[in-house]
Amino acid sequence: MTSGPLDSATAQAIVEGRHGDPFSVLGQHRRGKDWVVTAFVPGADKLWVVGAGSKPVEAAVVAGFDGLFQAVLAKRSDYRLRAQGHGAEWEFDDAYRFGPVLGELDEYLLGEGTHKRIWQVLGAHLITHEGVEGVHFAVWAPNAQRVSVVGDFNIWDGRRHPMRRRGATGVWETFTPGLKDGVSYKFEIRAADGAVMPLKADPVGFGSEHPPANASVVRDIRPRDWNDGGWMTTRGKAQNIEAPISVYEVHLGSWKRAPGNRMLSYLELAEQLVSYVADMGFTHIELMPVSEYPFDGSWGYQPVGLYAPTIRHGTPAEFRVFVEAAHAKGLGVLLDWVPGHFPTDAHGLGRFDGTALYEHQDPREGFHQDWNTLIFNYGRSEVSNYLVSNALYWLEEYHLDGLRVDAVASMLYRDYSRKAGEWLPNKDGGRENYEAIAVLQRANIVAYGEVSGIMTVAEESTAFAGVSRPVDQGGLGFGFKWNMGWMNDTLSYMQKDPIYRKHHHNQMTFGLVYAWSENYILPISHDEVVHGKGSMIAKMPGNGWEKFANLRAYYGFMWGHPGKKLLFMGCEFAQGAEWNHKQSLDWHQLASAEHRGVQSLVRDLNRVYRETPALHVLDSRPEGFEWLEGGDAEGSTFVWARKGAVGDKIVVVAVNMTPVERRMRLGLPVAGHWDEVLNSDSLVYGGGNRGNLGGVDSEATPWHGQAQSALVTLPPLSALYFRQA
Repeated sequence: MTSGPLDSATAQAIVEGRHGDPFSVLGQHRRGKDWVVTAFVPGADKLWVVGAGSKPVEAAVVAGFDGLFQAVLAKRSDYRLRAQGHGAEWEFDDAYRFGPVLGELDEYLLGEGTHKRIWQVLGAHLITHEGVEGVHFAVWAPNAQRVSVVGDFNIWDGRRHPMRRRGATGVWETFTPGLKDGVSYKFEIRAADGAVMPLKADPVGFGSEHPPANASVVRDIRPRDWNDGGWMTTRGKAQNIEAPISVYEVHLGSWKRAPGNRMLSYLELAEQLVSYVADMGFTHIELMPVSEYPFDGSWGYQPVGLYAPTIRHGTPAEFRVFVEAAHAKGLGVLLDWVPGHFPTDAHGLGRFDGTALYEHQDPREGFHQDWNTLIFNYGRSEVSNYLVSNALYWLEEYHLDGLRVDAVASMLYRDYSRKAGEWLPNKDGGRENYEAIAVLQRANIVAYGEVSGIMTVAEESTAFAGVSRPVDQGGLGFGFKWNMGWMNDTLSYMQKDPIYRKHHHNQMTFGLVYAWSENYILPISHDEVVHGKGSMIAKMPGNGWEKFANLRAYYGFMWGHPGKKLLFMGCEFAQGAEWNHKQSLDWHQLASAEHRGVQSLVRDLNRVYRETPALHVLDSRPEGFEWLEGGDAEGSTFVWARKGAVGDKIVVVAVNMTPVERRMRLGLPVAGHWDEVLNSDSLVYGGGNRGNLGGVDSEATPWHGQAQSALVTLPPLSALYFRQA
């Protein structure tokens, strides 16, 4: 590139950090037969170009512009700069002597919004470029006049490292030699009107500082040698609709604390949490959001760093160790993914380049009133690409086994939590958010298409059709959907005094009316034990013994019911207090036999569920379920059969939701002996040890529409499983 003499307007723009194309001025450019090196080094009194010949070439100060230097070389050179100023001397590589890093194909795909792996080209990457080690920074800011990378390495001075604009893509990039893993940085953006924005964290940054500090941090996420090949090649069998899936939902910051109330690290969790979940018999750990977030009280649901595992527990490398440890124990790891909204924090995505870039300009489309957050502009191709690529990022870079997508209902509807006049209809005048639907569909298509064996789950609370139906059949393409209706109905029933339950019998049976309309997961999630809702044990009516018996019966009902299972941490041992994200679970309560009993029950429910095909292989098909007694409202009993494939032993589940022992006849689908494989009233669970001495033998007495039956004892407030011997 040729360059004429440096005019004062150009020089002024460089030293004031206003120049929109600094690479056309700074660095090494041909002028006639010579090569001219132009460098801006604030604080330097003298500057030499080193390595350009037998001895350093001293640069001249551009008259009237302190810190701006030019040196004339006889030939092009891979030079370095040596500076003197304020009594110090330092030598460094000039960032402006290096060429671009992004290739034309990357540039094209980014501009088109079809780059499936934007994290491979945007963000901050440790690379060797033109023989020199350093960090390549790239960021999308299409409406900026100028973008600079700033950090401790340049005294957070936006004049020192302005970036190179890459054509019409709106991407800015620069290679900064000498930087290493752990360097903090942000972007200083001059908006189109010339105003300098608050410093912005990297939207595709792989690390962050510890809150309340919020700069991005360079982290090495280059490929590692994973040792989970066995799990990765077989996990598809553990994550389909026929598999036993029992999920333990965890908030990493409050599952357990170290002395001094310190949060556990990913490495500590890799040992303690993984071992515990495996011992409890769960098949999956579901992590509440770990994408970096500024506010502890959001539990991660207001993310700023969608590509950064939160530093609260360690680095990306340590997070990978955690995932690998889970896989070594045969556990899948699901991540709570939040594409529904983002906070208005000044260092975040809001008005990123001075314009509504990631969000909508109109608050009727782009502001979430429930959470005082911004909503992504799903219809913008680059934003859609940013989100879809993020989903793939977690699956590929961290070997995560699936994503649970938060607040899908709020994405699907334009009028969600809005009054008339506060929202804009779609192009057809309706309330569906076509653009958000398209993003969810594309995310599922890409996730399932690019990564084998994964699963995706929707937290969706409405009757939107086809959430877990394939996209090519008109659905959203999720593998599973949380059954919020079942959860609301059954918890409402359980909170009622048993004397009134007969009037609400349908709340326990209604879920079977639509049980096969989606691939359901039955969730008892964190949302049910916060904000004054009380803990699971506190919801139960009655005296102390009855509360525990009710909860045990409910868990027995849940594990015997069609649908995969999810239980929030602490619920498995009946924590007494409502969940508090600021402290550890109340593990000391396991000193009590009642709490240990509930924990033992959940462990055994998981074991029986995993070992018994009839309890899971036909979870999503009606032929796997048969009511034997679904209408006994007066007695508040429920009896059903669970069936698997041909040859699988049938299970009969009987539940008594009154505090009265009942002697009743059960219809049995097959003649012979039936083992009582689980009884929630067992002494080991804290019950009264009433039951059927380990099993019953059928009689040729027709009952419940079956040719065989048996007289059984149903203890008060209990769930019993009888399995064909």
